[in-house]
Amino acid sequence: MSITAIIFGATGMVGEGVLHVALNNPDVETVLVIGRRTCGIQHPKLKELIHSDFYNFSSVESQLKGYTACYFCLGVSSVGKSEQEYRRTTYDLTMHAATTLARLNPNMTFCYISGAGTDSTESGRSMWARVKGKTENDLMKLPFKAVFNFRPGYIKPIKGLKNALPFTPTIGLFYPLLKSLFPNFVCTLEEIGLAMIRLTKDRYSKTIIDNNDITSLAKQL
Repeated sequence: MSITAIIFGATGMVGEGVLHVALNNPDVETVLVIGRRTCGIQHPKLKELIHSDFYNFSSVESQLKGYTACYFCLGVSSVGKSEQEYRRTTYDLTMHAATTLARLNPNMTFCYISGAGTDSTESGRSMWARVKGKTENDLMKLPFKAVFNFRPGYIKPIKGLKNALPFTPTIGLFYPLLKSLFPNFVCTLEEIGLAMIRLTKDRYSKTIIDNNDITSLAKQL
């Protein structure tokens, strides 16, 4: 199966890593990066769409057709935000993009970067976890071929990429120890990208993809 993928969030750490993996994987034919600014990468497989309004894609719908996967890696911190603000930049934004893509590409596999601790009940104490939980739940209702919600814990970045958070390289030095002590709570960014490609190619019994699933799926590719 030849994969044609759309990636959101390529100017962030996770999105940049997933893009790197996709561009270097022979199963991926084409990647369209959608962002408000350029990701600054050039590659024969890569196309880029600069779009300012992520709440309205009507003007660019013709450029979003014909894709088999979406790797949605766009996200913001909840720190300092009210629930209304965080919901708009997390739930509302994601659902606007996903609803458009589901209508245009019903055979698409949608992979969403959520997070460990997300609250599927939407009723817990943690604001960010409730909002992420609602986002996951409502993505599952859209008419995609498949939806997978990724819940990574600590993510080891890919060496040499530019968008890693300042503290991650330092923590990354201790990754072997973290993996040994907390194998269920850590994964690598490369594993996330490989797992997304694997899920685009084949069926899987789970829709919530935790750290163990990410590591296992990456090994199967």
